[in-house]
Amino acid sequence: MTTTHPVRAYDEVVRFFASGPSRQEIGTFRLSEEARARLRLRLLKNSAGTLADDEADELDACVHLDRLLLLIRSRPLEQPTSLGA
Repeated sequence: MTTTHPVRAYDEVVRFFASGPSRQEIGTFRLSEEARARLRLRLLKNSAGTLADDEADELDACVHLDRLLLLIRSRPLEQPTSLGA
């Protein structure tokens, strides 16, 4: 019998960056529908005040990942330095 593990946004983001994405891929990256649904559930539970501690930790990690991705996307492309200059 196989067990399926929930799709966590953190895991998806780690796998994505480990694959060496291009700037364009980073700009268009989106979590899977399953991960987004999981996050929506966490947000609903947070609003209702029924979020468990481990779920709150997961939600906090997602907020940090979202900020990190925003910073990466907003950073201008680094210009290569010329060797003679």
